[in-house]
Amino acid sequence: MCGRFASFRDAQDLADELAVAEIADDARLLPPSWNVAPTDPVRIVVERPDRATGVVTRSLRVARWGLVPSWSKDPSAGAPMFNARAESLQDKPAFAKPFAARRCIVPAEGYFEWRKLADGGGSASGGSRVPKQAYWITPADGGVTALAGLYEFWRDPSRPDDDPARWVVSTTVVTTAASGTLAAIHDRVPLVLPPDAWDAWLSPGVGADEAAGLLRTPGVTLHALPVGDAVGSVRNNDASLIEEDPAPRDPDPVLA
Repeated sequence: MCGRFASFRDAQDLADELAVAEIADDARLLPPSWNVAPTDPVRIVVERPDRATGVVTRSLRVARWGLVPSWSKDPSAGAPMFNARAESLQDKPAFAKPFAARRCIVPAEGYFEWRKLADGGGSASGGSRVPKQAYWITPADGGVTALAGLYEFWRDPSRPDDDPARWVVSTTVVTTAASGTLAAIHDRVPLVLPPDAWDAWLSPGVGADEAAGLLRTPGVTLHALPVGDAVGSVRNNDASLIEEDPAPRDPDPVLA
C-alpha cells in the first residue's frame, strides 16, 4: 500500500509535463515535501467543466490526502481512506461515485515502501519488532509518478454558506496487486498511470465501465532503491530521505 510519497517538483514543471492549463494559488505555493503522509495537503490534477462556460479545463489543485465521503459526519473519516483498492472501487460506497465522476492524478516524484525481513536481516533498534527495509520507488525513466487517484467534496455543516473553508477537498490513491520484482517488497503497489492513459483517466466524459479498463492498463517500469530508516518518522523531511542506503539491512536488496 502507498502510505508515504515525495512531491518536490516545481508546480509549473508539473503543469508542463501533465498539460495542466490552470494552477490554483494554493497548489503553486504548496511547499516541497520528501515525506508526504496521510492527512497532509497534496497536489492533484483534475479536469472539471467551468460553471459559466462549460469548457472542461485541466487544473492543478490541492486536496487533503485521505478521502472523506460526502456523507461523512466529520472529516476524520478520511484518515484511514488514503488508499483505495482497484479491485473493489465500484463496490465500495465511499469510492464508487468518485470513481465514476471524480478521478484525478496525484503527481509525485516517487513513493516509499517497506519490505519485511527475515530475522536474519537484523534490527537497527533491537527489540522484538519485525525488521524492515525502506525502499524509494520511482519510474525508471525519471518522469513524473502519476498516481491514479479519486477525489471528493465534503461540506462542513457547521460553517456558513459564505465561508470559503466550508468545503473540504480530499483524495485517495488507487492501489493494485504488485507483480514482478516489486512483489518482493510488498503485495500492493499504487497504480502508476502511463502518459497514454492520463487523458481518459481524467476525462469527466469517461464513465466507470470504461475507466475500469484503465485499471488493467500496462504499468510503468519502476526502479526500487534501498534507503534509510529516517523516512519512517514524519518529523524527517528533506532530500536525504531518497538517498541510497550505503549499508542496507535487506540481505537481498530488490532491484526493480
